[in-house]
Amino acid sequence: MKGQIFLIVILLVVTSLLESCTALYFYLEGTEQKCFIEELPKDTLVVGTYKAEEWSETQQQYIENPKLGIQITVEELPHIHRIINQKGPSRGRFTFTAAESGDHAICLSTNSSSWFSNSQTKLHLDIVIGEATSEEENDKEHFSDLAQRVSELNSRIADIRREQSYQREREAEFRDQSEITNSRVVFWTIVQLAVLGVTCLWQMRHLKGFFEAKKLV
Repeated sequence: MKGQIFLIVILLVVTSLLESCTALYFYLEGTEQKCFIEELPKDTLVVGTYKAEEWSETQQQYIENPKLGIQITVEELPHIHRIINQKGPSRGRFTFTAAESGDHAICLSTNSSSWFSNSQTKLHLDIVIGEATSEEENDKEHFSDLAQRVSELNSRIADIRREQSYQREREAEFRDQSEITNSRVVFWTIVQLAVLGVTCLWQMRHLKGFFEAKKLV
């Protein structure tokens, strides 16, 4: 019994450590756009939750404005392939799955219709990388708490495996590039030595002819 309790505790701790979450807030001036770059392995689910607050001159504080909207775009880099382009309310959520491994630009801005708006917006953003899929969330109603934790742990392990596979691909690309660079360095070194040898032979023959013409040898 004690062993089972210990195993459950370990599973809960590992689950809490494996989930990648980013929480922050930033300010937007008028229709300014802010972007964040996330490096994601293929098939990784990303869930973003945001809340926008607009500065009120009358109340001298940031308050939620129901009329304020947020423009959200997500693009794969460097090909600029747009995954998300949506308008949301002042408080909401967005999700996407990385179709390819690499950098992804997550951009947010207010969808104010005024180009000269000088309003200031405080935007809270939470990004969770590797969250369980919507199907898994629906199935959680039919599992016990321990079964839910085990399911979440399996999802985190799958995310880690994807991350490891992505890193191995990056290492293989780097190794291939290094080998290509080394082969080019060796090639140009041989070319330089050959040119230097030809130059030395030409100079020696030239000096020999000069000395013979001057009857010094």
